[in-house]
Amino acid sequence: MMTPREILKQYDIQPTKRLGQSFLIDVNVIHKIAAAACTAPGDVVVEIGAGIGVLTASLAQRASRLIAVELDTRLVKILQDRFGTNPVVQIHAGDVLKFDFSLISDKYNSKVKVIGNVPYNISSPVIFHLMKHRTVINNFTLMLQKEVVERLVAVPGTKSYGVPSVLLQIYVDVERLFDVAPSCFYPRPKVVSSVMQGFFRKQPLFELEDEELFVKLVRSAFARRRKMLLNNLKNASFLESLPEQLIKEALIQTGIDPTRRGETLSPEDFANLANNLKYRLTNN
Repeated sequence: MMTPREILKQYDIQPTKRLGQSFLIDVNVIHKIAAAACTAPGDVVVEIGAGIGVLTASLAQRASRLIAVELDTRLVKILQDRFGTNPVVQIHAGDVLKFDFSLISDKYNSKVKVIGNVPYNISSPVIFHLMKHRTVINNFTLMLQKEVVERLVAVPGTKSYGVPSVLLQIYVDVERLFDVAPSCFYPRPKVVSSVMQGFFRKQPLFELEDEELFVKLVRSAFARRRKMLLNNLKNASFLESLPEQLIKEALIQTGIDPTRRGETLSPEDFANLANNLKYRLTNN
């Protein structure tokens, strides 16, 4: 089997900076990611950014169906050459941010596992795209920039904790698995990467009366990180029908000091506050 470097040389592939391409060339790391994904016969897997197919080859030996998604037409040609006759692999040429996971789930009557090396420039959009399809995705194993992973798994009161931390953790049981050094890629990125894994919950971690309101609350709480929570919320457009005093009462009633900052609230705090505010908005 050809090494990643040999494949790149054979096809004379030069990474495209616009697409944030950095090819994983360390075979040990490739096998480590495939093993972490825990794919098995019967699984339907979607690989994000299949590239030159180094991870694809490993995943295809484990899953029953593998949909390899790749945007770069040069790399699609490589994938077709390598896997065009493989009955397990289906190659999808296109943007993963427009990929409909629900169609795949319906087609194979199965929840999907998602795996991939995500370009740094679309890390957050990919995560939120997966969340939109959370009812048909079982779990994901993704390699992202280390700083992005740190934000997604961060706990309250830390510098990395923010909107992505809360919105992801309320729906996903998430874990950072291991780091990947720049030397494992070609070309070498300027940052360290991390592999993370997340399992979508059947229900949000805490009961939410209104999920849309919950999202608006979280975004408003972090709108100005250094401001007191009450100051951020009284200026939030979705709460404009509530007097400041009622917002303050909602905070106190849910055990939250109005002078705290949003970064100190746990996902449970946000859930309780969102439910309290929903009641007040409905009955105001």
